[in-house]
Amino acid sequence: MQDSPAQANAPTGPLAGIRVIDMTSVAMGPYATQILGDMGAEVIKVEPPAGDVFRHAEPARHAAMGASFLNLNRNKQFVVLDVKQPDDLAALKALIAGADVFVSNVRPQSLRKLGLDYASLCADHPRLIYCGAYGYSEAGPYAGAPAFDDIIQARSGMAQFQGANANDGPQYVNTILADKVAGLTVAYAIPMALYERERSGRGQAIEVPMFETLVSFLATEQLAGQTFVPPLGPAGYPRVMSMHRKPYRTRDGHIALLPYTSAQWQRFFDVSGHAPLASDPRYATPAARSANIDALYATLAEIVAQRTTAEWLALLRDADIPHSEVPHFDSLADDPHLRATGMMFEYDHPSEGRLRGVGIPTRFSRTPGNIRSWPQALPPAHGPED
Repeated sequence: MQDSPAQANAPTGPLAGIRVIDMTSVAMGPYATQILGDMGAEVIKVEPPAGDVFRHAEPARHAAMGASFLNLNRNKQFVVLDVKQPDDLAALKALIAGADVFVSNVRPQSLRKLGLDYASLCADHPRLIYCGAYGYSEAGPYAGAPAFDDIIQARSGMAQFQGANANDGPQYVNTILADKVAGLTVAYAIPMALYERERSGRGQAIEVPMFETLVSFLATEQLAGQTFVPPLGPAGYPRVMSMHRKPYRTRDGHIALLPYTSAQWQRFFDVSGHAPLASDPRYATPAARSANIDALYATLAEIVAQRTTAEWLALLRDADIPHSEVPHFDSLADDPHLRATGMMFEYDHPSEGRLRGVGIPTRFSRTPGNIRSWPQALPPAHGPED
């Protein structure tokens, strides 16, 4: 594994020169603001005296420096402020006064009590981009209700879809999906507002509610038959809902395999020794395959079980059919593609020692993002580090 990309002192990304005051915690907001920081923004993270709660999630070598916090908070400066104290609240408002963006996942009712809502700030800071990222839109009856990733996965229908083929009911996806989808939405919404400000000269408020964001994310394919009025069928995209859609067992392991186009299915049936299946009326056209997806994937599973993983990898590579091994996540540090692209690297953290990091996935030809600093230990109550 290669060492960390050389750290630069100055930002090079497309958001260089933009200052962001980040009063977010856990995952949704910090994920978004780390992306902004990677792209060159100056991000000042405001924490309460106890710190971001994600600091304390294990595993960790030292207190308040948990792995998830380390993976969500590079390219930021840190300040501890107790906004319940008048002097600290005034200090935060002073930081906001010198910023382009203020982003928070504190519930709106709490911000209004502190005078940190958009209506209170925009009169003095008309160019401010103000982003509220929380559970539910202020426009609906769930406004202000507490919400975390599990709650939103459940309410959005994600848990029901995920557990549709499970014997014990709804299931959560094994990642903080709602947090990260909403975080990505924050990360693209803020630069859009900054772009519009260049034309109008005016800031604006942005609302990114987790619930609505995940519903939108799921609906693209999962609305399915409910897209039509009256419905043509239930919600749920048949291909992804098939009980047979999973990595297929080979004679000695598993592979991921997805012929998708008619040409790919033809090649798969040819190289697997089952050429007549390409003309089977159930599988011959995209519409027929969609209508018989369970039978198709069950047939696929039977065929894959006849050869070893190595045999399949060679056959599928030569036939140019989408496929993959099914590695454990632990092994991705040695993935040759991730090594070659610099996405997995090791670095020396000033307090935490040798660590593994993940690089910036997006590449800009003229203004690439860069890594300038690592997450730091919880500082005492003072301004951002110099």
